[in-house]
Amino acid sequence: MSELVTGEAVALELRPAKLPSRVLAVVLDLVVAVTAYVVVMIALALSTASLDEAAQTAAAIAAFLLLLVGGPIAVETLSHGRSLGKLACGLRVVRDDGGPIRFRHALVRGAVGVVEILMTFGVVACIASLVSARGRRLGDVFAGTLVVRERIPTGRTSFVPPPPPWLSGRFSGLDLSGIPDALWLAVRQYLTRMQQLDPQVGWAMAERLANDVAERTGTPAPPGVPPAAFLAAVMQERQAREARRAFTGGAARGGSAGVPGGGAPNMPYGTAPSVPYGPSQVQGPAEAPANVPVRPVPQEADAERPSSGFAPPA
Repeated sequence: MSELVTGEAVALELRPAKLPSRVLAVVLDLVVAVTAYVVVMIALALSTASLDEAAQTAAAIAAFLLLLVGGPIAVETLSHGRSLGKLACGLRVVRDDGGPIRFRHALVRGAVGVVEILMTFGVVACIASLVSARGRRLGDVFAGTLVVRERIPTGRTSFVPPPPPWLSGRFSGLDLSGIPDALWLAVRQYLTRMQQLDPQVGWAMAERLANDVAERTGTPAPPGVPPAAFLAAVMQERQAREARRAFTGGAARGGSAGVPGGGAPNMPYGTAPSVPYGPSQVQGPAEAPANVPVRPVPQEADAERPSSGFAPPA
C-alpha cells in the first residue's frame, strides 16, 4: 500500500515524534513514577519493619511491578496513549493506522519497555528509534503502535467526512477483519485530503483503494456507488464498531455510535441525484478520467451532478 500514499496524492497525516521529544516525555514519566515508587517504598519500609526479610522483599517487588510497570500501562490505556510526559510534550501513542490504542497495545509497550528502557537505561530504545524510519522503539514495533506529534500546525481539518445518509449503516454486516492497518491508514488519508487532490488523481486513487477494500472483505461495492462514497461508508462502519466496543458494549448500530452519520448538500461528497453518472454527461473540471469505468445515465441528470457527488444505486 505504500504506492497509494504518495506526495502527489495524499500528504502524510501522522507525523512521527522526534527522538528528543520522546526522551523528554519518558524522563518526565520516569520522574513521576520513581517519585511515587520511593514514597511507597518508604511507607512499606515503615509498615513492614516487623516482618521477615522474605515478606519485605515480596512487598518491594510488588511495588516495583505495580508502579513502574503496571502504572504506565494503566495510564496509557485509560488516556488512550497520552501519559503525563507525552501530554506535556504534545505527543500521543496511536496504532499504525492512526486509531487509539487499547490495553493489549499498552501491555506490549510496557512489557518490552521494562527491558529496553528500565533495564538498559534507555540505550536499546534510543538505538531502535534512531534505526527505525518512523522513530519506533521495540515496544512500538511489537505492539503495532507509533508515537506521533499532536500539536502541529494544520492548514485544513483532518476530519473524515461521513458518507451520504443513504449509505449510513449499509455495511453493518461487512467483515472488516481482513483489512490490514496500512490499508486503513491509506483510506483515512485519502478521505481527509481528497478535496486537495486533482480530480483525476483523486478518482483513480479512490478506485484503487475501493478495489483493495472490496478484495479484502470479499464484498464488492454496490453497483452505482462511487468509490469515494464506498470508502467513506466502510470507514464510518469501522469507526462505529470501535465506538461500540469502547463505549456502548455493542448496543449501538451502524453510524449511530458516536460517529457522524449523515451527509449534507454542502459536504465534500455533494448531493445524491437519482441516477448514476456517465462520461457523456460530465462537463468541466469534474470530468471523470477516461480510464475509470462509469455507468450510463439518462440525459436529464446532466445539470444536477455536483463536482464529486454521490449517486444512490438505481
